[in-house]
Amino acid sequence: MGTGGDRQVPGGAAVVSTEGFGGLPGGVAVSHLSVYDWPAAIDGGVCGGTPHMHLTCSEGYVVTGGRGAVQTLTATGYEVTPLAAGTVAWFTPGTIHRLVNEGDLRITVLMQNSGLPEAGDAVLTLPPQYLTDPETYAAVTVIPVDAPEAEQERVARARRDLALEGYEALRSADGPEALAAFHRAAAALVRPRLAEWRERWERGARAAAAATGEQLDRLDRGDFSHLADAAVRAEQPSAYGKFGMCGRLDVYDVHKGTV
Repeated sequence: MGTGGDRQVPGGAAVVSTEGFGGLPGGVAVSHLSVYDWPAAIDGGVCGGTPHMHLTCSEGYVVTGGRGAVQTLTATGYEVTPLAAGTVAWFTPGTIHRLVNEGDLRITVLMQNSGLPEAGDAVLTLPPQYLTDPETYAAVTVIPVDAPEAEQERVARARRDLALEGYEALRSADGPEALAAFHRAAAALVRPRLAEWRERWERGARAAAAATGEQLDRLDRGDFSHLADAAVRAEQPSAYGKFGMCGRLDVYDVHKGTV
């Protein structure tokens, strides 16, 4: 689902340190999502978000209110997972997913590899002619953040409807060829950004895992000095109501403090 594909400029070189990592546990990202209630031109006007796929990030949902479902499409087929308050659902990279809003569906979203979704680790299921190169893709997917809200909504709705066209073609295709072709196009589309993604991963999720390993090594040596570096952090959303792929997002800047 992600955070909407907003581009951010990466920071400096990665340094692994138990004291340096200051993000959320495990290098995850968190956001609050109100799923779009916009009816679609397909499925009898079903309301919901934009179908898309992540290439390197697992995604988790903690449903906090309302009801709905997540439609998923993988090499094993099409599935529908009902969502209601209290449901926890998650899926791995390569899962095409579409959120359906059946009544005020609200979700706390957990994303693996904080920073990668913000850097574009998501490809919408657009028709093939829009997946040929990054410029063609961006022309129909990037929301102008400085534009009036009405224009942002217009672009968000248009890209949702365009992605639904490609999604329906993938769902109705006979055999695995169409899905494999989408995977191939998505991988080629993001390849120019992989070096940037790797830097973000090294500063985030990899640093968090390495910090745990170093702490285990210290404890094994009888060194518990890192416990004296304990700290507490709290954050309010850094932005409210952003137009994401699946709905309006309240997002948190949980990268502060990372090296």
